[in-house]
Formats: sequence, C-alpha cells, structure tokens
Amino acid sequence: MRTFILTIIYFVIGSLSLLLQSQTSFLPELAAKASLMPVLLILLVLNLNLNDEKLHKLIFMGLIFSWAGDVILEFSHRNELFFMAGLLSFMAAQFLYLTVFFKTPGRSTIFKDRTYLITPVVIYGAGLLLILYKDLSDMRIPVIIYALVILTMVTGAADRIEKVNRTSFSLVLAGAILFVISDSCIAINKFSYPFEFSGIVIMSTYIIAQYLIVTGYIRQFAVKFK
Repeated sequence: MRTFILTIIYFVIGSLSLLLQSQTSFLPELAAKASLMPVLLILLVLNLNLNDEKLHKLIFMGLIFSWAGDVILEFSHRNELFFMAGLLSFMAAQFLYLTVFFKTPGRSTIFKDRTYLITPVVIYGAGLLLILYKDLSDMRIPVIIYALVILTMVTGAADRIEKVNRTSFSLVLAGAILFVISDSCIAINKFSYPFEFSGIVIMSTYIIAQYLIVTGYIRQFAVKFK
C-alpha cells in the first residue's frame, strides 16, 4: 500500500515538473525536480534493508547522484560548468548502476552465450556518436566517455537475464533503455538538432526510467512491495 501511494506521489511530482517547464518561474520547476529522487529513495528504503546487501547501498548512492544531477542541470543555462557538473553526477550514477548490474550474483552470459545482445547497443552507440560527433567541439571527449558508460550500463542490465527473475529483468532493462533514450535526446537537442518539446521527451523518459530501475531492482529481492 505504501509503495502504491509513493508511486502516485512520484508520478504526480513528475507530471508537475513537466507542466512547470513552460513556466517562466525557475523555483517551482527546481523544487519539483528536486523532489523526485527522494521519493524513490524512500521507496527503496521501505522495501529493502540497505544493510542486507552491499548492492542496495550502491543503488541508493546512484539515486543520490541522480538527485544531484537533477538539481545541478537546472542551473546549466547560467553557466556551462553546471552542465559539466551535472554530466559528471549522472555519469557517477550510471557507473554505480552498471556496477550493481554486473555484480549481481548469477551466471553472466552477455559476453559468452548472448553476445548478440551487445550488437544493438554497439550499433545504437555508433549511430548516436556519428550524429553528434561534428557538433561536439570541446565536449567531444566528455560526451564520448559518458556514452560509453551509459551504454555499458544498459549492457549490464541485459546481462541480468539469467541472474534474476523475469519481472526484475524486464523492468530494469526497460528502465535502462529509457535512460539511454533520455540522455540521447539531451545530447541531440543540445549539440546537433534542437527539437520541439525536447524537455517533455527528455524528462518523461527519465522519470519512467528511474522508476522502472528502482522497482525492478526491488523485485529482484521482494516478491511483493510493502
């Protein structure tokens, strides 16, 4: 029941953050975005004992860095350094997520029996960098490094296929893919092809992505939510 209530709260806040993007006032949107990850942190703590498993703490820290990225990027229009700081925060979150995914106990198959799962990741990454490369200028190396990290994260999510139950695997993989789509849209909109409603696309995919990753991870350990 508590998870259901928190889910409603999370998506109400997420919807508010989308609606507030069109407003001229800065603080309401910042407050909405800054409230998202704390809800997922509460959801995680309510359903899992962080002291039971080291990986729980890594997911928790991933959400903390995501929260920092959410807040910092709100100031990126004022100074490019804020964009870099936000990028680093999210890269830290992605690194923590991929560590959790690859360290999940069980049989790892993505580099053995299921190498075909890597193919779409490589093709997508190569295509994205091909689109962005000429427009990246001084941001070329940071963006390439970030792309490698997030694509490794989604590869790690796919590697859980024989390590966890089907529900957990599907939710986390769907969340990881949406995270890649969200960040790809950020890069395309910022560096190459600004597009209408980019903020809504970026934020909506991100909101769903984080929720799916967290609830999918919880499903690995808990059959029912609290």
